[in-house]
Amino acid sequence: MTTAIYHATGLTCEHCVRAVTTELESVRGVDSVMVTLVPGGHSALIVTSDAPLSAETVEEVLLEAGNYRLTR
Repeated sequence: MTTAIYHATGLTCEHCVRAVTTELESVRGVDSVMVTLVPGGHSALIVTSDAPLSAETVEEVLLEAGNYRLTR
C-alpha cells in the first residue's frame, strides 16, 4: 500500500468532495480517499492505493468528476 497526496483546484463544497471521492474510489487498486476541502484554493486529496497513481490518471478522474484541476 502507498499513500499519496495530490492537490486540486475547483472544489468548492461537499458535493465536489463526494464527486471526487466517488470517482477516485472507482479506480482499480484505490483503497481509500480523504479530501481536505479548501474552497477556492488547493484542496488536498489523500489517496491510499496498491500502487501510486500517475498524475495523468488523477487528472482524468478529476475531469470526469467535474471541472476540477490537478495542481503541481
